Amino acid sequence: MADDFCLMHDPDLGYAPKPGFRGSGATGWPVTIDVDGLRSCGESTEGASGERPILAVGDSYTFGEEVGDTEAWPARLQQLSGRRVLNGGVSGYGFDQVVLRAERLAALHEPSLLIVGFIADDVRRTEMRRLWGRNKPWFGLDSEQLRLAGVPVPTRRRRAPQWLRPRLDRVLIALPAGLQHLFGYHVRRHPAGHGLRIALCLIERLAQIGERHRCPVVLLAQYHPQVWSERAFAAEERRLTALVLDGARKAGLATVDTFPRFAVEPAAASFYMNSHLNGRGNAMVASLLAARLPEFS
Repeated sequence: MADDFCLMHDPDLGYAPKPGFRGSGATGWPVTIDVDGLRSCGESTEGASGERPILAVGDSYTFGEEVGDTEAWPARLQQLSGRRVLNGGVSGYGFDQVVLRAERLAALHEPSLLIVGFIADDVRRTEMRRLWGRNKPWFGLDSEQLRLAGVPVPTRRRRAPQWLRPRLDRVLIALPAGLQHLFGYHVRRHPAGHGLRIALCLIERLAQIGERHRCPVVLLAQYHPQVWSERAFAAEERRLTALVLDGARKAGLATVDTFPRFAVEPAAASFYMNSHLNGRGNAMVASLLAARLPEFS
């Protein structure tokens, strides 16, 4: 879910972090957004070598929902690798918004490596023209060619007072899909299942980013905690994730699947807060990436 507290309207992406924001999430986790709209990873240990940064983009799992700035996996990766890492993750994004933000940020920062985090639900989110009560861009497919639509993204409808929004969101997010559509919380643009076709085409755009900016691209698969408690949910998440990762490999991208590492833990759910990874979980993701950095160069 995309919380309001650190976000602003963006005509190209729907919404994005507020540059210069300093505050905290619902349970007190600190959030610092720099002047470029990126979440702080803390002080970089990078020397004066002039090495280009690593750019991380993705959804709330990349942003680091429910943990402080330096506990998100991009910050943990910076600590482990000694290289500067830019956290361009945004809570609630669909895979389409992630790729559009990657294009924007790669042009601004010319990274040495682009890491694109996703969960399976990000693929389903590409089927929507509104998520979490916010309008968003979306892609159509004409003969398997992507066509961007819904831009400039209209500003959101007038919302409830700030103090009431978290309570309403908790109610709306628990509703069946039909009622969410009725209340304008999630509004579908494509039929269910269409998102995979869009995501596979978007992977081609990621490959083009790598070619354009001469940087390797890594697709990082992460998982909702429900995967560790519900077998049917896990099977569908794994199926969809595997298809996306296979599409990435066919496009020449590197891939990292976090599932095998968490699956060997006797209590994988202990690496989560509520819906997102805790500091230990993010440290594990960062360690997987850090170990493979040499092969991405």
